[in-house]
Amino acid sequence: METTTPYYSDPSFTVFKIPNWRAYFYKFLSVQLWGGLPSTLQKKISSWYSKFYQKPISKHIIKPYLHINYQDKNYLEKFKPPFGKASFDTFQDFFTREFKELPKPSNTHAWPCEGLLCEEAKIDQMELAHIKGDHRSVETVFGLKEGDIPKNYSFTNVFLHNKNYHRIHAPIMGTIQRIQHIPGDLVVLRPWIYKQNPSLPAFRNERYNIDIADANGKVWHLSIIGGPAVGTIALNANISVGKTVSVLDELALFYLGSTCCMASPYAPSLHTKNTFVEVGMRY
Repeated sequence: METTTPYYSDPSFTVFKIPNWRAYFYKFLSVQLWGGLPSTLQKKISSWYSKFYQKPISKHIIKPYLHINYQDKNYLEKFKPPFGKASFDTFQDFFTREFKELPKPSNTHAWPCEGLLCEEAKIDQMELAHIKGDHRSVETVFGLKEGDIPKNYSFTNVFLHNKNYHRIHAPIMGTIQRIQHIPGDLVVLRPWIYKQNPSLPAFRNERYNIDIADANGKVWHLSIIGGPAVGTIALNANISVGKTVSVLDELALFYLGSTCCMASPYAPSLHTKNTFVEVGMRY
């Protein structure tokens, strides 16, 4: 496996092992209680919660947050405030930070985001999800019907912890064929509380789906998924159907927690389930 750059890699962030009883309890809170609320109410509560991180006082969280979550004392020097700002004026500015210089992709296929690869399997090996009494295939994540994605495609799910970089980039050079917004819930994303089905939230949460066709006509499907306290998922203003993108062109950013799923014609060449991936690393 490729070595990771120390300024934003997190080798300790792999698999969080918790007792089964605690995982079931957390799943009950997320799916049955919180997930039982109307989606509109979930979004209102999440919006109210996230407003604190947009206030100037929240910038005082950044320094202790860095101290707690990053071993590298120079971590923030690799990034800049978003949207041309001169400083990190709020915690939300830190959360939506930008690279001063994007990592150089080492291959024509690159990871589009940073986080824990919590699921990786061929489409035909994925189990159906059971959501509110319905049986849903993996194509549901991408807003498609069963059979729309070739069975030999690979499915990956990268969980972005709150401390991870939260912008999503193009994994390949290609042409955008579809952009779709799917309203939905905002249940908890943390994969270790779902045990047998870490991608459960991807089947039911609010998300944007983007299809990109590569030079060989093969389509890469991305699903950008929100979770609790997400104020919004913002697509890049330059992204539109028919637009040609290069590897690591920015597609979207999250305001707080997120997950990125992908269905691609190739399996990851270096990474397996429960390993840490980084933006620009060889897919």
